[in-house]
Amino acid sequence: MGLPNEKDVQDAAGPRSSRGRMPSGKPNPVDVHVGGRVRLRRTLLGMSQEKLGEAIGLTFQQVQKYERGANRIGASRLWDLSRVLECPISFFFEEMDDSTASASPRNLNVESADVEPPESDPMAKRETLELVRAYYRIKDYHVRRRIYELAKSLSSTEEPAQD
Repeated sequence: MGLPNEKDVQDAAGPRSSRGRMPSGKPNPVDVHVGGRVRLRRTLLGMSQEKLGEAIGLTFQQVQKYERGANRIGASRLWDLSRVLECPISFFFEEMDDSTASASPRNLNVESADVEPPESDPMAKRETLELVRAYYRIKDYHVRRRIYELAKSLSSTEEPAQD
């Protein structure tokens, strides 16, 4: 009897780790959500990917991969990000919908379906991020408040789109 080959050892050890990816090989929606929140916070602060990378010892390409969810963010890196981006760690998990949360690696099995992040999320749009950044650059509280009230009144008077 010879030595076991690599496949026999793998079969005995169970399936190879998918590193939290979906069965299709796509990034896990939880990682995509956390990366999106990193991007949101970085953009709200007016920080470039390069500056964020420098602050935490990464290249801007690595930051891009985190923001897309292509690379998972470990606990120590998440801690660093929360300090540099001046927010609590919980910020990265806020506003996660139930379908995304249910795609955490502990809930995945071979039969589970991919969960796509919502396409219609206005917080994922660059226009929204730029608008929020511009809004918070207004120093005068009263002017900011009037703009807020104006935006609210305009949005409530718009007619729904006709198909």
